[in-house]
Amino acid sequence: MKIIEAQVYDFNKENAPCDTAKPGDMLLFRTLDCFSNRIPDENTTMADLDYTYGFANPAAGPVYVEGAEPGDVLVVDIYDIQVADEGTIATDDHCGPLFETTGYRTKKIKIKDGVADFNGVKFPINPMIGVIGTAPDGDPVIDGFVGNHGGNMDNKHITKGARLYFPVRVPGALLQMGDVHATMGDGELCGTGIEIPAEILVKIQLVKGFELNWPVLETQDKWYVNACAPKYDEALMNAAKEMQRLIMRITGWDAEETYMYMSVQSDVEISQGCEPCEVQLSLRIGTPKLYDLEPLVPQP
Repeated sequence: MKIIEAQVYDFNKENAPCDTAKPGDMLLFRTLDCFSNRIPDENTTMADLDYTYGFANPAAGPVYVEGAEPGDVLVVDIYDIQVADEGTIATDDHCGPLFETTGYRTKKIKIKDGVADFNGVKFPINPMIGVIGTAPDGDPVIDGFVGNHGGNMDNKHITKGARLYFPVRVPGALLQMGDVHATMGDGELCGTGIEIPAEILVKIQLVKGFELNWPVLETQDKWYVNACAPKYDEALMNAAKEMQRLIMRITGWDAEETYMYMSVQSDVEISQGCEPCEVQLSLRIGTPKLYDLEPLVPQP
């Protein structure tokens, strides 16, 4: 099994791969927290950091996947996520709905036996990957941003046992991931979850020659299309169009029937919405699995 430790700060077709892998390989990604492990204690805040390109949301990778070509789909199975015993929550003065009354503050959260302790309130963690994806074929995208390649989707369902499908847009796909949260609520209201270093164990596979316009997440009982845009209505349109297209492909239903089915069975969920932070709004549409039909995305 290969261990991936090199850190990069953007999804970029020009990034040199730190390693190569073949479909079927297991990979262990060792990641820093979203602050590049630069907040050692509660006396250090985000105001003390150069929170610009080259600092935020480092991702381990990228890994060149042999045989991955534009037009394919990269499949990533998450086998395990192990986190450190302490994480960080931080606020600033420009992120989330309460930004006007919020200053800079750091809070360290101890984790023991899978339980986080916030001022004596204890709750189980559910480690999830905030940043994961493949390289876009256009301009680079900073790790802290999200797009149709993946990136900073901040989808709390990207956890152990989940399977992700990413469009391959450059030779080798260039897979990278990081920004693990011990836990995070939908929306990530103040802009951070419990940010934490981690080790992520995954298996990679390929689906050859399948059109995928946005990343898809498969859980035990649902399919999710992940999409984004500067505003909610545009992000919703992006996710809805892709979900409708994929359902139509496997059911043979027309657009109107599919739209009606989505209205009664699909859920719209906000992954991250931290205006006035310039990161785009990230959302997902989840539809229950249709077990008597073929999968929404072909299996590797």
